[in-house]
Amino acid sequence: MKPIITLCFVLLFQTSVSVAERIKDITTVAGVRSNQLVGYGLVVGLDGSGDKSPFTNQTFINMMNEFGISIPPGTDPKLKNIAAVSLTSKLPPFAKPGQSIDVTVSSIGNAKSLRGGTLLFAPLRGADGQVYAVAQGNLVVGGFGAEGADGSKITVNVPSVGRIPNGATVERSVANAFSRGDSLILNLNSPDFTTAKRLSDRINQLLGPSTAYAVDATSVRVSAPRDPSQRVSFLSMVENLDVQPGEATAKVIINSRTGTIVIGKHVKIDPVAVTHGSLTVTVKEELEVNQPGALAGGDTAIVPKTDVNIDEEGNPMFVFDPGVSLDEIVKAVNEVGAAPGDLMAILEALKQAGALNAELIVI
Repeated sequence: MKPIITLCFVLLFQTSVSVAERIKDITTVAGVRSNQLVGYGLVVGLDGSGDKSPFTNQTFINMMNEFGISIPPGTDPKLKNIAAVSLTSKLPPFAKPGQSIDVTVSSIGNAKSLRGGTLLFAPLRGADGQVYAVAQGNLVVGGFGAEGADGSKITVNVPSVGRIPNGATVERSVANAFSRGDSLILNLNSPDFTTAKRLSDRINQLLGPSTAYAVDATSVRVSAPRDPSQRVSFLSMVENLDVQPGEATAKVIINSRTGTIVIGKHVKIDPVAVTHGSLTVTVKEELEVNQPGALAGGDTAIVPKTDVNIDEEGNPMFVFDPGVSLDEIVKAVNEVGAAPGDLMAILEALKQAGALNAELIVI
């Protein structure tokens, strides 16, 4: 039976009707963005699964000194229930002091697991080195592991990474340009000249001419009131307008690791003939007993015997007519019985021949 590869396709925009999208789903407001935070700390309370890194001991000694406890120089604490960790978090736009954000905690030493641990007070800093939040709390770890005395072990997920929901408290807010100037800039998530033009036309249709204009394929500048409360109401109205995005360019995307092939709606193929055969070489090794004759003398010996067979599959040739559609491409390839790997080779050959009118992307 010939393999059917239709399921390996994700058919983009199969119908000719485009669905309108809300402006808030396809754009972001310039200046309204999150900020990355990073920190370093200690997780304590582990059940013998901590690390033995030198920097963990040094961090522990420094922390003890902060609490007024002096550890003699050169002393090895021989810690087993403490792990040095890195902290990462994301400060949302407009976050205010006193609000809580989630924290991801990752071991940076050789700790086997962070399960059951508690993060001690640790600052989270931004790119400018300033402290924007402080983190502390009990970890939630989704992974776990078990190890036997003979060295055998099993691990589920990643036990050396955990999270603390609402584990950090915001201490400093980040200024943004949302309330500055006489206009706002809407940036498209996927740059497209057609979408930018339609977006500006849709806003002008509702709010009047010259309210919005497209700066380029990504940005649309919109005149907005200066008063912050009015600007919020204005943006709330604008972001809920519906816009029909422009159709994507013709693309063929191949994931060579998973065998997934994505073909866009506007992919076209010039007239070309294609055939794809399969050459199979089979080498079979067998052992035979070589028995000399009764009067010939000599010893019985075992000798190898090699059989080599070559089978060539005779697949038919198929022809693509001018402007062939996506449905016809799938049908033709299915009739030949090409597997996903074969189809990748066919598409690459079509691109090399100049017959594939689309961008070929291999990931």
